[in-house]
Amino acid sequence: MRGCDIRLSGRFSARSVAVCGCLLAITLSGCFVRRRVVAAPGKPANRPVLSATKEQLIEQVRAFSAGINSFDMTADLSASVGEIHGGEVTDYASIRGYILFRRPDDIRIIGLDPVIRSKAFDMLSTGPTFQLLIPSRNRLITGRNDVRELSQNKLENLRPMAFLVSLLVLPPDKNDLTLLEDDTDELHAQYELLMINNSGAEPFLRRSLYFDRYTLQIARQRTFDAQGKIVSDTRYGDWKMFATQSYPSSVDINRPTEGYSLQLSVGDLKINPELKPEQFTLTPPEGVEVRQLK
Repeated sequence: MRGCDIRLSGRFSARSVAVCGCLLAITLSGCFVRRRVVAAPGKPANRPVLSATKEQLIEQVRAFSAGINSFDMTADLSASVGEIHGGEVTDYASIRGYILFRRPDDIRIIGLDPVIRSKAFDMLSTGPTFQLLIPSRNRLITGRNDVRELSQNKLENLRPMAFLVSLLVLPPDKNDLTLLEDDTDELHAQYELLMINNSGAEPFLRRSLYFDRYTLQIARQRTFDAQGKIVSDTRYGDWKMFATQSYPSSVDINRPTEGYSLQLSVGDLKINPELKPEQFTLTPPEGVEVRQLK
């Protein structure tokens, strides 16, 4: 992580404690906030589309997933809260972030203060729980990766699971029934791969992947709960080659039920670096205030 002395040598919040405390702490000033109205999408380009079978698209996802066992990412992170699928949205300041991932579900995210470039937060998840260290508050927040009770302060709902779900695109599960829809009309030119969980008493749509029919690249990923509500809606854009692996340099994560979105602009990405166990260890300083979340 060039230009950073927190190279990682070596989950988010309760009602009154910002899970993404880093983002709250450094963006409450008006100069770091802007509001905007979400515009409706425009019409697609008028050019020939590409074709693929369901099996070809699944194999493409399988190859993409199999090619990533770990990564070291540098990205600019920007959070937004509000009516993210239409209406007024509040945007917070962009911060520089460093993200380490190692299969199956180890992830560490460090964010820097946008002004003085010191460490704003250090978040680690190595399973179903997380740790979030906020140095400026001398506070360590720990708890579960899943949101059990939504907070009115929407940034407090941000958890490491949002990164894990969106930064990885996995192939269908062995229990999934897969269907392919050609959603091409005057407004769309895409394939939609539907993954239906067929292991329980009542099948339900678990996940859907969208493929741009102009490029056949993955353009969007949505996940759902058993009641059909959207849990995560991620859009991918500007795919680039990072060494030998293609990866989107723009990742727009939306969590409509939790009321926030997170935009990542990937600057540098190292695929499958050799990561050490100590890089996924967070040692809080002595005397830190600890908050345990349920």
